Amino acid sequence: MKNILVPIGSSKSAVNTLQYAIDLAQEVDANVYVISVFQEFSKAGSASKLNTVLKEDTENTLEKVVSSVDHKGVSVVSHPIKGGVVDGVERFNKHVPVDLMVLSPRSNSVRDEVYLGNTTGKLVKSTNIPALIVPENETFKQPSQILMGFKNGNFDKKRHLEPLKKMQKHFGTEIQLLHVETPESDDKMKNISDDLKEMSASYKTTSNATTYQGVLEHFQSVNPDIVCVVRRKRGFFKKLWEKNVVLKKEFFTPKPLLILRVQE
Repeated sequence: MKNILVPIGSSKSAVNTLQYAIDLAQEVDANVYVISVFQEFSKAGSASKLNTVLKEDTENTLEKVVSSVDHKGVSVVSHPIKGGVVDGVERFNKHVPVDLMVLSPRSNSVRDEVYLGNTTGKLVKSTNIPALIVPENETFKQPSQILMGFKNGNFDKKRHLEPLKKMQKHFGTEIQLLHVETPESDDKMKNISDDLKEMSASYKTTSNATTYQGVLEHFQSVNPDIVCVVRRKRGFFKKLWEKNVVLKKEFFTPKPLLILRVQE
């Protein structure tokens, strides 16, 4: 885990999210990159001056956030990026391979009933980068327990589990596996990859209507420091991610949420 990316918006939690990323980076010897995206207008006429103002405002926002955290000796590099947030992150990822995004649940939204706001939802839905969603006011601590809930136990490529492996290696984290069988499960999904088995401290199976319900049912018994789920094209968040905004009544965890990405 060499490069951690922190996209920030207008949320008050930007400083807290960045500090969490820095604290994590210090532990795993990673670099932190902070970006803020601004929409550029056509350069015709007065729009050129407006674009200059927008870029300067974005740079000022980045400078204010970056100067408000304790760098703890970690390399923290900030960049204003023009365009859409998803395109901006993907362009950045081509130049600097990102191992993990650290995100605020609501980078712009102030609605209390919202768990994941539109921008964060877009990034999780539309990029193929593992993401760690950090609750507001959450401070970093070494995770001793991770509860990983999944429906499909097949992980064909070792790199898909890399964030979990890094945490286990650096922190001695115990990975508690919860294999949730739903009405949509087939025989192939009931298998579990050897790599995942080797990482696990415990393994349970449960039957529930959804993966989320399974995680919710077992959350208290494990009391994890991080909840881990998998964002597959046909899996967790499938219905939630038909839209970008996720309400707390649809999904919520008070702990940091690690979302692994798997191509299918």
